[in-house]
Amino acid sequence: MKLRTLLFCPADAERKITRALSSSADVVILDLEDSVSVRAKEAARSIAAEVLAGRSGPSDVVVRINPQDTPWYFDDLSTVVPQSPAAILLPKCSCPEDLRRLDHHLEALEHANGLPLGKIGILPLVTESASALPSMRYDGVTPRLRALLFGAEDLAVDFGIAPRAADGTLAAPLAAARAMLLVAAAQAQVPAIDTPWPNPHPSPAFDAEIAAAARDGFAGKLCIHPNQLEAVATAFTPSPERIRWAQSVYKLFMDNPGSGVMVLDGVMIDRPHMRLAERILDAAADASP
Repeated sequence: MKLRTLLFCPADAERKITRALSSSADVVILDLEDSVSVRAKEAARSIAAEVLAGRSGPSDVVVRINPQDTPWYFDDLSTVVPQSPAAILLPKCSCPEDLRRLDHHLEALEHANGLPLGKIGILPLVTESASALPSMRYDGVTPRLRALLFGAEDLAVDFGIAPRAADGTLAAPLAAARAMLLVAAAQAQVPAIDTPWPNPHPSPAFDAEIAAAARDGFAGKLCIHPNQLEAVATAFTPSPERIRWAQSVYKLFMDNPGSGVMVLDGVMIDRPHMRLAERILDAAADASP
């Protein structure tokens, strides 16, 4: 599953769903949570199941269900899992036990519906409350884990602050949580996905945020509008120069398998550089059509 551009779409908005599915998004997230009112939950759930059932061939459609402590959680799962979404996006994930619980429920529903066990992945939003921050050790919890997702808006509400300053930079507690998520994703050996930018229109502040996210090690970004997709995809696609460097590093180590330290263009490189080169080449392969 490519995870550069992940586009949210309200599951009760059929025109928006059609547009999202025809966009360049790597992943379309049919949202049953924040963007759907209480009175529309049931209809949104049914539409999401119909969209999943109507897919022709494989596609990366994910469903964001409602949190585990809501009355809609089990109905969401029992309705969409039989249609085999690529993953379930779990909001308000506060600890590894929440992930284990969803893993167990998915396994039971996959078995009941004749689906391969473990087929459906999990994408958890793990920074939506202050209480979730000390518990971000998700390594080894479940092989369904596809990435860890950073969400700034709900966390800002928990702190009682605006998420960003006037220039677009994150408030200090949110910047700290963002760094913690990057560490947690590295520990779990899964990609880190950055928070959505709240304005659908391009701006220098948006460009600065996605450039910083790519530089800091995020693999992609949650998006709220198709207008954001091109800039995000570009930011998270390695540049030709970066790819050439990675290819040179990879070839050098392949040609000298017994060497631990070598010199490339006058600069010392060692095995960690080889691992970085492999990650860059993997990202470049994911970015290709």
